[in-house]
Amino acid sequence: MKGAVEERAIELGEYILENKTTVRAAAKKFHISKSTVHKDVSDRLQTVNPQLYREVRRILEINKAQRHIRGGIATREKYRHDEE
Repeated sequence: MKGAVEERAIELGEYILENKTTVRAAAKKFHISKSTVHKDVSDRLQTVNPQLYREVRRILEINKAQRHIRGGIATREKYRHDEE
């Protein structure tokens, strides 16, 4: 029988997969920490639902590859607002 933690891991995995979202965005949506989301989808989900885990990992790898671009965009926007 699955506990609340395992059910949350599945729910988080499905949310990330459906919305192609980041760990940070999922944490905000579910009102939990980024560390908890990461623990759920990287450790717990692997044992509970390996197929979902593999699909979510693909999304997270894409996010990891793109994070430096997002950071640059955020920095540019920050300084663009400071100039105004």
